[in-house]
Amino acid sequence: MQESPAGTLLREWRQRRRLSQLDLALAADSSARHVSCIETGKSQPSRAMVLKLCDVLEVPLRERNTVLLAAGYAPEYRESSLDDVQLTAARAALDTMLTAHEPYPAIAVDRYWNVVATNRAMGLFSGEVDEQLMERPNVYRLALHPGPPDATTRMINHGQVRDFLLERLLRQVRATGEPILRELYDEVSRYPVPAHTEPDPGAPTPFAVPLRIATPMGELRMFSTMVTFGAPSDVTLAELAIELFYPMDELTADALRTLFTAGAGIRP
Repeated sequence: MQESPAGTLLREWRQRRRLSQLDLALAADSSARHVSCIETGKSQPSRAMVLKLCDVLEVPLRERNTVLLAAGYAPEYRESSLDDVQLTAARAALDTMLTAHEPYPAIAVDRYWNVVATNRAMGLFSGEVDEQLMERPNVYRLALHPGPPDATTRMINHGQVRDFLLERLLRQVRATGEPILRELYDEVSRYPVPAHTEPDPGAPTPFAVPLRIATPMGELRMFSTMVTFGAPSDVTLAELAIELFYPMDELTADALRTLFTAGAGIRP
């Protein structure tokens, strides 16, 4: 019997999540035999069962549509542009969050870490970046590219941040099986570590890897948090994440306010 394309995809996601057929069946209120029959193509799953299994396996919305199509069903989730009228409220919320976070930097990215939008304070990080990197900006390329050796604004603990970011990206690659993310990992992991990098010699903080930026105003120290939309039913929103940067000390807070007010390093 020929294998079912949908069954093959579901098996790949189950193995990626390190679940047995019995584990998946129990979580989906089914039986291991039924799961096995779906994976081998002996049984055609209903649309509801496909969605149930995808939910248990935490399959991203884009890939859920792929599994549904493979099973012969129409996609469940819309993929809209941020400029579409359906996402007007979401786009307004995104713009509000980015602007309200000023004078601190904030950035919105898609599933591949491509830059979707930024606030003006992000200019602190892009003032001396290679113009080619800014044509299609990607967070990993911008963060890990060594940059010019004589840059006046640079990451001090580049090696620390590099190790953290590469580990995070590799986990994402393994969790999603996404080839574009694998290509991104292979590319940025080959970037050389600049000579000026150094480990963080400071006192312990609640954050294992703070971001340390050398600027003409002194060393700025920041941490960040990621924000996502709750319960999205649109692929674009599900793949959107917002990273907000915060100062770790008053010196950094004062410097960010001064830089933003003066427009230093801020691109239009």
